[in-house]
Amino acid sequence: MKIKESAENYLEAILMIKKEKGYVRSIDIANKLNFTKPSVSVAMKNFREEGYITVDVDGGITLTEKGLTIAENMYERHQIIAKALMSLGVDEETAYTDSCKIEHDISDQTFNAIKNHMKLHNTL
Repeated sequence: MKIKESAENYLEAILMIKKEKGYVRSIDIANKLNFTKPSVSVAMKNFREEGYITVDVDGGITLTEKGLTIAENMYERHQIIAKALMSLGVDEETAYTDSCKIEHDISDQTFNAIKNHMKLHNTL
């Protein structure tokens, strides 16, 4: 199922915050993505209704299996594309910024070719 780039960014951000802090709240997402709290609240309501997240009574956000699958896919793309760019001589900051843009538009075929190339040359 294809979802919008903004949704992919939100789900990836939830995964990254969880890895960093061990928990995720709406304010953490707002801070990471530089969005307003009301915007994040609307998005979280929609994600909850679509089955991508659950929210506990204390406001803790957890990815469902459906949400986690998308988040992990985007995170893998982000990391591998950034590493590929760095292997070409791009500085780390630029590589991660650019990979965030590329990860949403690149085809599965092209991504898998990059991933396989990186594995073949032991740069992953």
